Amino acid sequence: MANLYLSMTDALIKHWKANGNAYPKKFIITSAQHKAYVESRLMGIGGHNVDGSVHMDVPVEIAEGTPGVMVNGDGSEVSLQ
Repeated sequence: MANLYLSMTDALIKHWKANGNAYPKKFIITSAQHKAYVESRLMGIGGHNVDGSVHMDVPVEIAEGTPGVMVNGDGSEVSLQ
């Protein structure tokens, strides 16, 4: 899902800018989102990491019932929608 890749990248860049280049804790996405994300990576969007376990060195966790979020260093969540 190219849009999810771009949303994750955008959220990460904003986090870096606001936090002195510190990394967030993780991304949390559903299994359906993860499947689409991995498929987009297999098509060449965003580089060589095709297993979807990390996005730009940030861990990706799979959990049902999430809208898709990035968890900041302080534990707050940013929607990827």
